[in-house]
Amino acid sequence: MNRELKRVSLVVLAMFVALFASSTIIGVFQQDNLRNNPHNVRTLYDSYSAERGPILVDGQPIAESVPSNDVYKFQRVYTQPELYSAVTGYFTLNQGNTGVEGALNDYLSGNSNSQFLDKVNAILTGQNPKGASVSLTIDPKVQQAAYDALGNRPGAVVAINPKTGAILAMVSQTAYDPNLLASHNTTSVIANYKQLLASPLNPLVNRAVAGDLYHPGSVFKLIVASAAIDSGRYTPDSTFPNPPTLQLPDSTTYINNAEGGSCGGGDTVSIATALRLSCNIPFAELGQALGQDLIAKYAKAYGYGQALDIPMSVTPSIYPTGMDAPQVLLSSFGQFDDRVTPLQIAMTTATIANGGTEMKPTLIQNITAPDLTVIQPFQKSVLAQPISSTTAATLTALMIADVNNGAASNARISGVDVAGKTGTAQNGDGKPYTVWFTGFAPASDPQVAVAVVVENQNSIGNVISAPIAKKVIEAVLNK
Repeated sequence: MNRELKRVSLVVLAMFVALFASSTIIGVFQQDNLRNNPHNVRTLYDSYSAERGPILVDGQPIAESVPSNDVYKFQRVYTQPELYSAVTGYFTLNQGNTGVEGALNDYLSGNSNSQFLDKVNAILTGQNPKGASVSLTIDPKVQQAAYDALGNRPGAVVAINPKTGAILAMVSQTAYDPNLLASHNTTSVIANYKQLLASPLNPLVNRAVAGDLYHPGSVFKLIVASAAIDSGRYTPDSTFPNPPTLQLPDSTTYINNAEGGSCGGGDTVSIATALRLSCNIPFAELGQALGQDLIAKYAKAYGYGQALDIPMSVTPSIYPTGMDAPQVLLSSFGQFDDRVTPLQIAMTTATIANGGTEMKPTLIQNITAPDLTVIQPFQKSVLAQPISSTTAATLTALMIADVNNGAASNARISGVDVAGKTGTAQNGDGKPYTVWFTGFAPASDPQVAVAVVVENQNSIGNVISAPIAKKVIEAVLNK
């Protein structure tokens, strides 16, 4: 009898321990996952019953919660909504959250683990619960300059402080009004969401960090030049044959330089001249000589294929693998299946500007509790060291020449050395181009690195994108 009682007691004890352990795991370690579960309606109502923290730019709210006369108590309101839609994202009743609103929802709603004691204190003192405020690194003058310069052309602009990784501007066009999705009228929200989703302009896609990605065209030559020079296999003065056309290996297809003819004349052409004039054939030859494995190594070092949060997730850029010989040549000047985000291009340029050190890009200046305690300060961190400082200095000199006496002449600023590179990516026979500019300034003491992409253009990067970047750079330098 005692033996049976012991067995039953052990079983009961084991069940109690299992129940205690599972309750602890669910209540303590899984609370963030449960809170973020879209099926958790209680969390939805709780998130509206508290005063959601504001999102701030230069101390001014671009998203804030104001009292409402309904069961939700607070209404989310966006000021200058289209200007900042790529940054804030939206906060809705039933269509999810995006941008900073989604990525930092726990902090903004006051439900992060680090705010647990604040919630307890609010309950004990009878205060209304409040979320933390999120201050962004965005500079309002630079953001406005980028938005105005891009206009209503589809594309994106990203500007970064190369020394810290702070994102100074992030614009995606076509933009949208997040207020349309913040209403407490579910029918209205769903109707607005469906309309935005059905738009051929894809306003809900943040082109700066996500979407279907872009062919980089000639801005990818910075990766190939990095691999060539940093590996020690070539110098800027290394030369390659300079034909006016080049037949791809094992193919009947020919490639040409953008301007037609050979690259600057002569039987051979240097890497420096090929970059300055943005010639395709020499870079195809260089890519063939380097091989896809070496180029892939440097692309990965710059961040291609790597997960990244800023705090919202960034779609990884792509340098394809398993290519045949013609595909390697095409990918070496940013065609074939090379795919990038504007953020990745800005990061590449910022790395060159920062002496070869790639800083982790971020939108977050700080996160502050309602009592003004800083929960998370600005966090400057090194992401990678793709190239040496010597290589970075060499590439900087080549990019200065590109602006001063090359294919990126429309980015010139009087009295300032601008380092830059244009790109004009093909999207198929008869289709308009994707046009780029990326660069930084001042070249001797970089304050900003910028990437500009514009979709569906019938002109080139120097005509369309370089003047946009110039205005963004000037906005930084004129502060």
